[in-house]
Amino acid sequence: MTEGTQTAERGLGLVLGIDTCGPSGSVALMRLGKEGAELLGQIELAGKTYSATLVTAVGALLGQAQTRLGAVQAIVVTNGPGSFTGVRVGLSAVKGLAEPGGTPVVAVSRLAVLARKAGVESAALDAHRHEVFLRVAGESGSVREVLAGQADLEAMMPQPERVAVCDDAAAELVKAAWPDADLVRVAAPRASDAIELAMPMIQAGEFADVALLDGHYLRRSDAEIFGEPAQAMARRV
Repeated sequence: MTEGTQTAERGLGLVLGIDTCGPSGSVALMRLGKEGAELLGQIELAGKTYSATLVTAVGALLGQAQTRLGAVQAIVVTNGPGSFTGVRVGLSAVKGLAEPGGTPVVAVSRLAVLARKAGVESAALDAHRHEVFLRVAGESGSVREVLAGQADLEAMMPQPERVAVCDDAAAELVKAAWPDADLVRVAAPRASDAIELAMPMIQAGEFADVALLDGHYLRRSDAEIFGEPAQAMARRV
């Protein structure tokens, strides 16, 4: 069997999706076929419970579809930006699920998922502390994702005409900085949305190195930020 045939076959079949980046999460199972994608099931996960419920939910989802993990052709994980704990739990689970059978993994940005779901190029998510995680498309087709406060947004040029949002905090901050922007409100991204975004990558065989898989944080953790004074003091002693 040639490599091209293997890639084509890999692009068809069962795909597991995991998203634990936001205030709530989800796991989804889809079947990718030549005629498109079929959602076989999706389970919602309550926030702050991911470490206790994620693996159980994956097992329940596979059971509902009367299949097993070994039949999954690829795993799609949303690797941020979002909650540090949520991102890390999701990535750890994906590594544990993928490594035994060598299941290919695709990692996608939650901002990219949100933008695709809204049908626009730019997107914003609440990052707390009066900041947003922001995806902005440039004039040349380039895309960048940053952490931004209101002053950063006001100074940004050019400002996007349309921005996807799914929460009130991000919508309010973006509208305050960019009053002329058209805010495209959609439901929060879910695991099935992540799979749909990743479909071209799966079909092309563009997978992540599981050993190097890491979070797309856009911000340092509180432990890194608030631990610095103590660490500096310890170095001086």
